[in-house]
Amino acid sequence: MSVNEASVQSALSKVVDPNTGKDLTKAARNVKFSGSDVALDIELGYPGKSQHEPIRRQVVEALKAAGAGNASVKVTSKVVSHAVQRGVKLVPGIKNIIAVASGKGGVGKSTTAVNLALALSAEGASVGVLDADIYGPSQPMMLGIAGRPESKDGKRIEPMEGHGLQASSIGFLIDMDTPMVWRGPMVTQALEQLLKDTNWRDLDYLVVDLPPGTGDIQLTLAQKVPVTGAVIVTTPQDIALIDARKGLKMFEKVGIPILGVVENMSFHTCPKCGHESHIFGSGGAQRMAQDYGTELLGQLPLDESIRSQADSGKPTVVSEPDGPIAEIYRKIARRCAVKIAESQRDMTSKFPNIVVQNT
Repeated sequence: MSVNEASVQSALSKVVDPNTGKDLTKAARNVKFSGSDVALDIELGYPGKSQHEPIRRQVVEALKAAGAGNASVKVTSKVVSHAVQRGVKLVPGIKNIIAVASGKGGVGKSTTAVNLALALSAEGASVGVLDADIYGPSQPMMLGIAGRPESKDGKRIEPMEGHGLQASSIGFLIDMDTPMVWRGPMVTQALEQLLKDTNWRDLDYLVVDLPPGTGDIQLTLAQKVPVTGAVIVTTPQDIALIDARKGLKMFEKVGIPILGVVENMSFHTCPKCGHESHIFGSGGAQRMAQDYGTELLGQLPLDESIRSQADSGKPTVVSEPDGPIAEIYRKIARRCAVKIAESQRDMTSKFPNIVVQNT
């Protein structure tokens, strides 16, 4: 029994990518036949290094079941730029920007942002972090980065590096104890400079850690920064959800897609008896996601290790990469990347610049 194009397509239609819920017929590339043998590539639109081998095995089994003698399958990932708000240009060196926001402080937004960035990196993406919290920068501490950034040309600064991430923060430029006593216009200008005057090097994703609320920084981001999608962080507590809903609505109003909601401090498991307590209530983020037609990306426990690891400069995804909490962050990261991959691609780079000349 030999294989052909039709039987390969039929085999791939039976293999469902667990991350997208779709079959792999459109992901096949470079299909080659040699007698009863078949070789092909599977190209995923999201970073999924941990998923490559399981998907490869599934495809090989499906091809052999379809009659292939030998099946040579290579699984790769390719991240491309996707559409942003109208009238906003992409930033050179950055394909996609993910904004991580919360309605109020203290819900674990910065911890979520850094672990999301590290999880995307662990899945094979090139990732950067922009600390947009000018008044309270926390990414230098969470990434364990000290020192001052360099400038090779006297115009743009080089990103600092920690755990394989490129990072930019006002925290690299000031002393830790120095308060930023600035009015709104200075803060928004600082954000624009940190974004556009940092020499980002070929990033698949830039994760922007926003300050809490819906003020100047968020408005500047919505109007001037090309955001591919936003993640809203909340706790199950009603008082946090009220503000989280405002943050979500703000992004909707300015045309930035909501990738989903992350619920922090969902539950606490007693380390002695194993009893699970819902200290801040339960089900709040799920209800919010349903109300606004978006997705609950993941629920994280109230766990001392998440806090202590971030404070020590080695967040959970790098401290315990094979642990259950890191796996939650990785699932959240893959889900964000999949939702971006399924959104409209950026086509502005395809159009030539049109110059009108008097002739």
